[in-house]
Amino acid sequence: MEAHTLEMFEVGPCETPYQMGFSIGQRFSRLIQSRLSRDLILQNQLLPWARAPESRPLLESLCENNRNNFPRYWDELVGTAEGSGVPVLDIVLINFRKEILPFIPEKETNPLENAIECSDISAVGESMAVAAHNEDANVALVGHTYLIKGTLSNGLCFISYTYAGELPSCAFGFNNNGMGFTLNAVPPSKEEIVAGGIGRNFISRDLLEATSMENATKASVGHSYNLIDLEARSIRNIETASSTRISVNEVDETPFFHANMYLHLRVQQAEDENSISRQKRAAMLPKNSKQDFLSLLGDTDDAKYPIYMSGPTLYTLCTALVDLDERTLRIIKGNPKKGEISHAFSLSSPDLKKLC
Repeated sequence: MEAHTLEMFEVGPCETPYQMGFSIGQRFSRLIQSRLSRDLILQNQLLPWARAPESRPLLESLCENNRNNFPRYWDELVGTAEGSGVPVLDIVLINFRKEILPFIPEKETNPLENAIECSDISAVGESMAVAAHNEDANVALVGHTYLIKGTLSNGLCFISYTYAGELPSCAFGFNNNGMGFTLNAVPPSKEEIVAGGIGRNFISRDLLEATSMENATKASVGHSYNLIDLEARSIRNIETASSTRISVNEVDETPFFHANMYLHLRVQQAEDENSISRQKRAAMLPKNSKQDFLSLLGDTDDAKYPIYMSGPTLYTLCTALVDLDERTLRIIKGNPKKGEISHAFSLSSPDLKKLC
């Protein structure tokens, strides 16, 4: 597949959140429009559902709850839509897709389109403190991502790997408070999900402004968050579900691998063979060094369910490597075994200085 050059856009400080969103939307308008036109989940499932009268209660509840809880991020979302020249509804739907899809009748959904993704491996011991993350997505999203380096009027600066048209970031990010995160999708059963709750994209946008682990620990309708605190030299895996259910696992010297199943929060969940296979494969591989972590995330031994994905449905877009002792974030393109770095950032500098 053709290589995608990951562009970075520096934005801010802006007078309003709407202006920040508008600037991002305007800068990446072609990419956003392309993503929306090719996104089969949007075109085949979300838009037909949204046009039906029975969608109104859920859609209105999602919009109202998230707008009331996070008015700045809502304005940012609207700005992104209007800056890119696309309908606000389309941007709303892709940002709430994981909160909506469980409520679309199964006959209208395609299991392959809805496949879940991402793998993480982390450890905090005497010799190293490292978090590594494969950002996996539907193959239609290849070439539809960008980096946002945002600066707010209060001096906060963040780096965010962002999907075209979505709030920064449903993938991974870091700020100059020394706080960062990577994310894993998890599959709670429909019965576990409270309709109209706080969206995962709004929670992860809020994580970009976190000041501490406690400030960052918030529940969405179902997700796995790997929270990183440079100052505390700490990594925590937080699993969440509806009704503010949260489970916290403090990562220690024993390497912790997380795919796309709940591991420590007691939740009824859909069995995901892909995730189970990756979890089993990771348990077999060496995990003694940073290079081992990258080799693990680059593993393709299981042809059906590889950890490093190259289609036909899921694709590993990039790999993020955070070294808490070096205080660096590196973004690796291609198989991480080869270690080809596309971007590197100093996490100790107030402006998150780009190293390459």
